[in-house]
Amino acid sequence: MVDLVITGDRVITPSSIGPADVAIAGGKVVAVAAPGAFPLSANARHIDARGKVVMPGGIDPHTHCLWPTFGAGGSITQTMGPSVVGKAALHGGTTSIIDFTRWTHGRTIQQAIEQRMADWKDDGCPCDYAFHTMVEGDLPPEIPIQLGESIEAGHATVKIFTTDITPSRKGRMVDFGDIWEVFQVLAKRGGLGVIHSEDNDIVMHMYAKLFREGRTGFENMAEVHNALSEDVSFRRIIRLAEHVPGCGLYMLHVSAGNGVRAIREARSRNQPIYGESLHQYMLYTQEDYKRPNGQIYHTYPSLKSQADQDELWRGALDGSIACVATDEICCSLSVKVQGRQIDDTTGGNAGVEPRVAVMYSEMVGKRGFTLRQFVDRVSTNAAKIMGMYPRKGAIAPGSDADICILDPALKRTVRAELLHETDYTPWEGREVNAWPSMTILRGKVVVENEKFVDDARGGAWISREVPEEIRSRAVDMA
Repeated sequence: MVDLVITGDRVITPSSIGPADVAIAGGKVVAVAAPGAFPLSANARHIDARGKVVMPGGIDPHTHCLWPTFGAGGSITQTMGPSVVGKAALHGGTTSIIDFTRWTHGRTIQQAIEQRMADWKDDGCPCDYAFHTMVEGDLPPEIPIQLGESIEAGHATVKIFTTDITPSRKGRMVDFGDIWEVFQVLAKRGGLGVIHSEDNDIVMHMYAKLFREGRTGFENMAEVHNALSEDVSFRRIIRLAEHVPGCGLYMLHVSAGNGVRAIREARSRNQPIYGESLHQYMLYTQEDYKRPNGQIYHTYPSLKSQADQDELWRGALDGSIACVATDEICCSLSVKVQGRQIDDTTGGNAGVEPRVAVMYSEMVGKRGFTLRQFVDRVSTNAAKIMGMYPRKGAIAPGSDADICILDPALKRTVRAELLHETDYTPWEGREVNAWPSMTILRGKVVVENEKFVDDARGGAWISREVPEEIRSRAVDMA
């Protein structure tokens, strides 16, 4: 029995964009057919979405909920949890997020995962979610083995740092010998490497240099986390993976043109490398650090030059940049701007809610991207790369009925007081030419007319398996 039918004139399915009826039952899409093909039962709801964009729910593959950060007086606090971030995601048309399980020494990988799952259950997540497993520092020899077990249990991606990021975070970086061991496990057990890639020697050299010169203000961040570092590190990590057949990589938060070019060149050799950028890298530059409260635009690595940003857009067009994420860190404005130096500025951004609308406006409205290209970069590509497709990221029979109805009539100016994350937004004052009028999660309307109308704890964990195709060759993401 069909529960819900959506009629639209711009329904985006894997095979077409155009008029269609989407029939939903039991949380799944059961059919997509010509308008009027489904006679409605007495209990079924009909949604008229003509004049709007009916797209798969957005997927943000890079968020940090309940994440340790510095609070007042240098104390350690946590960022806001999935109960806040997940609700904001749904308001913005995003139905799934991928966060992180942080393994630390003294625990097994399984213990870290169980604790993370428990923390999320206690806080409650309204949208669906999954976790990358993050390892750091010197890896005991049993850790790669445990990662293999976690991959087969549905935690398909492993995050690795090639830098400590700041001098105060010693112990974050994994050395290349241990990375090589992890890559072999990824290739053997079907996982994907999720890499924060910067050259640690260059980054730490630049911290020391700028401190010697007294140029410690955060506005100099682009000199520390610079384009050369991204170039050297990307090429080194890609070369290492090239020596491990079957090891695919997802390069997190690509910020520099050098990173885009390294990915493009590797993909031209059919190496399975996929790039992610962030909406702030694509729309802000290092010049924005000079604005009042310029810290709100920062995440690690730094914002770069206009030339770097231009290359990010070229990469998004040709598929070198497959996904646009947020690196979500949902904290208060006071926490975000308390650090004023190159080594103490809070990373991340509160951006999960406006992401879909901002990128629709910038991609489709201003730069001539097609609807397909836009949807791929905010939803479908992440589902394919991260092992969730076609359950997620598609409007197709058998897929979860995760749907965003984006309304071009809802033009607006982004304001923090109208959002559902925290007390600031880096997108304050930005004009967008569409906003979600409805979000549907597994067949249930959860946001309608900008009001939350469903269970605030209804999200479910997503077990993932990265397809062999994604790991064995450079699948086209253009």
